[in-house]
Amino acid sequence: MRVFITGASGHIGSAVVPTLLSAGHEVVGLARSDVSAAALTAAGAVVRRGDLDDLRGLQDAAAAADGVIHLAFKHDVAFTGDFAGAAAADLRAVEAIGAALEGSGKPFVITSGTLLLAREALGRIGTEEDRLDGGPRVDSENAVIAMAGRGVRSSVIRLAPTVHSSLDRRGFVPSLIAMARKTGVAAYVGDGANRWPAVHTLDAARLYRLALEAAPAGSRLHGVADEGVPFRKIADAIGRGLGLAAVSITAEHAAEHLGFLAAFAQLDNPTSSAQTQTRLGWRPAHPGLLDDLAESHYFESSPSARADAR
Repeated sequence: MRVFITGASGHIGSAVVPTLLSAGHEVVGLARSDVSAAALTAAGAVVRRGDLDDLRGLQDAAAAADGVIHLAFKHDVAFTGDFAGAAAADLRAVEAIGAALEGSGKPFVITSGTLLLAREALGRIGTEEDRLDGGPRVDSENAVIAMAGRGVRSSVIRLAPTVHSSLDRRGFVPSLIAMARKTGVAAYVGDGANRWPAVHTLDAARLYRLALEAAPAGSRLHGVADEGVPFRKIADAIGRGLGLAAVSITAEHAAEHLGFLAAFAQLDNPTSSAQTQTRLGWRPAHPGLLDDLAESHYFESSPSARADAR
């Protein structure tokens, strides 16, 4: 299968590309920069230059492919506070790709997040059956699910907020570690009993391949291995890795200790992937979050990286 991938050189894309290639697929990766293009070429992928704002280019690439995996998101825009703007750009890209695939029966796999379920304060473990009416990024999810009625084998993978591995350089875990280095403590809010789900990058990559190959049209899937790790345990593990104390803070002081993650760090987001595992035969096989944090890779950094954290 010839597969067009946005975000192909990013954290998750860097695992999805070799996973697909090793399974015999051909990969065409979207690249914004020369650095990304070089990384994709080295990995064995075909390079397609462009970005999420080039809607015509996205459509042409999708039409020429046998399937599409959409991983890209304007995280740089979202992390500056304009999450709504980043989500709006995502929706435009999703709709453009979907229009090119309409009536083809081709697979279209996009990325969402389990943290969207936490907004609803479910009071229980979230499942693939949970639906949200609308809002930033939810609109992309719902648009893709609706494409199943227009001849697209569409699916959505809701990823855990912590997709962890040695490939993770800019995700939530590295950000928490950078803040701990900056403040001198590994902080958690209140008793830290709120839970975050997690999944290893390589397990997530295999799920994308399975979704591309076999997910039924209109599927919501969960990229989750650990259903819910208490945030205090995450802070404890970061503290051990850095030789710092794990400290409880109040919600009023969350921003100064946790930066842009202050609100996320207080969310309770236990999430199940039982239906996904049954539907696709997906079984997470790599280390869980706490075991991964017990390794050294998250805490190895150059002096310049530590300076950046300060």
